[in-house]
Amino acid sequence: MSVLVTGGSGFIGSHTVVELQEAGYDVVVIDNLSNSSPKSLQRVEEITGKPVKFYQVDIRDREGLEKVFAAEQIESCIHFAGLKAVGESVKKPWEYYENNIGGTLVLVDVMRKHGVKDIIFSSSSTVYGDPDTVPVTEESPVKKCTNPYGSTKSMQETIFMDIQNADPEWNIVLLRYFNPIGAHPSGKIGENPNGIPNNLMPYITQVAVGRQPFLRVFGNDYPTPDGTGVRDYIHVVDLAKGHVKALNRIKAGCGLAVYNLGTGKGYSVLEIVKNFEEASGVKIPYEIQERRAGDIAVNYADPSKAAREMGWKAELGIREMCADSWNWQKNNPNGYGD
Repeated sequence: MSVLVTGGSGFIGSHTVVELQEAGYDVVVIDNLSNSSPKSLQRVEEITGKPVKFYQVDIRDREGLEKVFAAEQIESCIHFAGLKAVGESVKKPWEYYENNIGGTLVLVDVMRKHGVKDIIFSSSSTVYGDPDTVPVTEESPVKKCTNPYGSTKSMQETIFMDIQNADPEWNIVLLRYFNPIGAHPSGKIGENPNGIPNNLMPYITQVAVGRQPFLRVFGNDYPTPDGTGVRDYIHVVDLAKGHVKALNRIKAGCGLAVYNLGTGKGYSVLEIVKNFEEASGVKIPYEIQERRAGDIAVNYADPSKAAREMGWKAELGIREMCADSWNWQKNNPNGYGD
C-alpha cells in the first residue's frame, strides 16, 4: 500500500517524499509540474536510493486521477498541490479559487470512490489572518484572510471539516505551516521557484548567487523591533518529518486533528538577512519598498499541541536553515535548471 503525495515534486513535497521513503513508506507522486521540476524526484532517488513512482497529473484532472487510483494501491494521501503565492493570489483570485478549491474537491471525490478516506492537508498559518495575540494556538480564531491564497486554505479546511463531520470514517489531519525555509542537508533538493521568488529565503539566496540584483524588503514601518515583518521560520526537513508523525495519528484513527507546525520563535526579515550573511559570508544588498498587499506584522506559532499529541517538535535552528539554504543554492545556482 502506498501514500499518494500530490504536488510531490515541489519544495515541501520533495522533502516529505525523502522522509516518507526513509521511514519505510512506498510513495506515489502526482504533480502537474506547473511550479516544480521532475529533476527534484530524480534527486530524491539519489538521496534515498529508492525509486519514486511519478505521474504527471493535475489534481483537477478527474480522468487522470482515476487512472492513478486504478493502477496503484493507495491507502492515504498527503495533499500539497496548489498555487501558493500570496501576492499573485491578490492579482489572480479566480485562478487560485479554481485551482485550489476545485482541485481539492475532485481529489476528495476520487479518493472516496476508491475507499481512501485518510488525508493530511497542507494548510497554512495564514488562516489565522492578522492574529489578535501571539503565539498562535490551534484554538486561536480562524479569521477572514488577508489574501485569496489564505482564503483558499481556510475554505479547504472547512471542506475537510465538513466531510469528516458527515462521514466519521475519514481521518483528516490539517497541518498549519508557518514559514518553511532551508533545504535538505545533502544540497541536492531545495526551493526552486519560477521567476522572481515570492518567498524570502529563495529571494535572498538568488541575490547571493547573482540571479537577482538586490532583495526587496516590503515595508519597514510595521510595529516590530526593526520595522520589518516577523515570522516563524521552520526548517523544511523538520516540517517534512511532521507529515510522517501525522501519518501515525491517521493510523491511530484520529478523526479530525489540527496542528501548528512552527518553532515558536519569530524572526524579522532583517534578522533573517543578518543570519544568512553570517552563515554564508555573502553580503545581501537590499532596498526597502512599500508594504505588500495582504501582509501582516507578526505571526509565530505555539507548537506545543504537535509535541504533546504527535511527539513532534522542530529540532533545527535559524543557523541550519540559513546554512542549508545557501548550500543548496550555491551548489545549484540555477536551481534544477542547467
